[in-house]
Amino acid sequence: MKIKLYLLLFLFSTVLLSCADAGVENPAAVGEVAASDDFDYQVDEFADVKVLRYQIPGWEDLSLKEQKLVYYLVEAGLAGRDIIWDQNYKHNLKIREALENIYTNYEGDKSSEDWKNFETYLKRVWFSNGIHHHYSMDKLKPVFSKTYFDSLLAETGTELTGDAYEVIFNDKDMKKVNLDESKGLIEGSAVNFYGEGITAKDVEQFYANKKSPDPNRPFAFGLNSKLVKENGQLVEKVYKSGGMYGAAIDKIIFWLEKAQGVAENQKQADALGLLIEYYKSGDLKTWDDYNIAWVEATEGNIDYINSFIEVYNDPLGYTGSYENIVQIKDFDMSEKMSVLEKNVQWFEDNAPLMEEHKKDSVVGVTYKTVIVAGESGDASPATPIGVNLPNSNWIRKEHGSKSVSLGNIIEAYNNAGSTGRLEEFAHDEEEVALEKEYGELADKLHTALHEVVGHASGQLNPGVGETKETLKSYASTLEEGRADLVGLYYLMDPKLEELGLVDDHEKLGKAAYDGYIRNGLMTQLIRLEPGADIEEAHMRNRQWVSAWVFEKGREKGIIEKVSKDGKTYFNITDYSALRELFGELLRETQRIKSEGDYQAAKDLVENYGVKVDQEIHGEVLERNKQFKSAPYSGFVNPVLVPEMDANGEITAIKVVQPTSFEEQMLDYSEKYDVLPLEN
Repeated sequence: MKIKLYLLLFLFSTVLLSCADAGVENPAAVGEVAASDDFDYQVDEFADVKVLRYQIPGWEDLSLKEQKLVYYLVEAGLAGRDIIWDQNYKHNLKIREALENIYTNYEGDKSSEDWKNFETYLKRVWFSNGIHHHYSMDKLKPVFSKTYFDSLLAETGTELTGDAYEVIFNDKDMKKVNLDESKGLIEGSAVNFYGEGITAKDVEQFYANKKSPDPNRPFAFGLNSKLVKENGQLVEKVYKSGGMYGAAIDKIIFWLEKAQGVAENQKQADALGLLIEYYKSGDLKTWDDYNIAWVEATEGNIDYINSFIEVYNDPLGYTGSYENIVQIKDFDMSEKMSVLEKNVQWFEDNAPLMEEHKKDSVVGVTYKTVIVAGESGDASPATPIGVNLPNSNWIRKEHGSKSVSLGNIIEAYNNAGSTGRLEEFAHDEEEVALEKEYGELADKLHTALHEVVGHASGQLNPGVGETKETLKSYASTLEEGRADLVGLYYLMDPKLEELGLVDDHEKLGKAAYDGYIRNGLMTQLIRLEPGADIEEAHMRNRQWVSAWVFEKGREKGIIEKVSKDGKTYFNITDYSALRELFGELLRETQRIKSEGDYQAAKDLVENYGVKVDQEIHGEVLERNKQFKSAPYSGFVNPVLVPEMDANGEITAIKVVQPTSFEEQMLDYSEKYDVLPLEN
């Protein structure tokens, strides 16, 4: 399974603090992407969000053919933009159309607090690809009244009625993804992957009855479809040309065919051909064939991620969200980090796992730093900084995987300014000094180890099903925690010095361990409302890893909880012993995955990863009030503008930066609005 890392700008140090997931994430790939020193990264800030720009360094060095390939792949991604909106919630497209119509046609008082609150609500909806928060999954709450909204509708001639209107203000569909089984995993989730009246039991039984031709190479049933009831029978509405989302998919195919025509080599062209065939047929065998071809297409300067991939938004872990990332290889940084690719088997052989859970041969792992040229779907505006694909366990085992670090995205985060929280939450001056000297490198190496070694490590026992079937709603957080633990275990290993990746592995490990515990037990809590449980998979994994080792470490005098001047801190007293605890937990987590031990997974997550110490949470929120920087960040995309000759042939492609967030969002809605409002 892949990890999606979202770097948040509530970074608790003067450098990037990381965590493997979608939260405080690990910048990967040592080094910096060259870019303009006077570039203006800041675009907008509202509510809890900061919107940034990123550059595409080296664009001018690409050939025109390579620029065309990038352009076509970016357009293919944007063609499917509305798919993620509909996947996130069934009324999102109706609501967005109404909000945008008000925004572009309202001629009343735009200096009032009500109008400003309306603008903020619309920007939050744009940022989240719908009416639910991109990270907490909670429904966004408007800070304007229903009466004021009615006046906006009337004054602009905008129509929004029924449930799509009422849900903005009522208490229905409050959570996009609900992981509390007592509320019903599907019934309690607003995400639009399942039809009315369908339960988790229905879904599990439906897919249990589907059999792959080769049980050792199972298809990803449910990945590209919506399960509905028709005449009392369960039926899949497949995402494909002529099927569900067909209008958008046809546009995606159009641009992918253009991309195939300017492919850099035959393997790349063949992979694109299989992706096109998959979009046309919806056939999951073709999806597997495509992933194998894509993994093995390692030559060339350009690569991409496109289709229905990550299953974090499905409470049952079957259906993939649409996403697209177009990448240009950063050769210099990729070469510097290739040492991890070459030594991945050493890490596997020396991992603290049971011998039967280790892979005899870790194959086909590639790790590159890339320059992002465009993103869409679930990858935008809130973007990953690290990606590891494909998600199929058997393809990873037999054919390998690709790991990438999004170098220019990390560079933009690095230049967006620090928040000064390190001194507030670090226990002592030594911890601060270590973080400032080694924190950024530790974060980058943690991401690299998480992606390259962590997700490639370990194997299932013979006969054990896919983790979405065995571990169910706990599969994602267990996988991300497992990969985190691999990285943590090796961050204090002398092998990193031997490989030339760091000058002092002990200091690097100390900085990494301090930062991980500080974030997992305290600072990540600034993203939660008072009294809330942790529901997001990556936040859960950071807490259950940190809370488990704290409980065991406190008993042995390895970590202590300290109170100074009425403030709480966590102090590690024995880093080597803590490393052994990380190894012990890694061994157990791999056992849970390898054996498909659902009860152990549930116990680990529910006992350590869900409930929040409300006293500490309240304290963290109070201490954090002095810091005004928004806790989440995302990006507008550079605009690729083709220049044409008299025959309509592209002669050059220029990179233009959007002037505002709203400009890009409205432009996207105008250019890529191809789906019906109901799907």
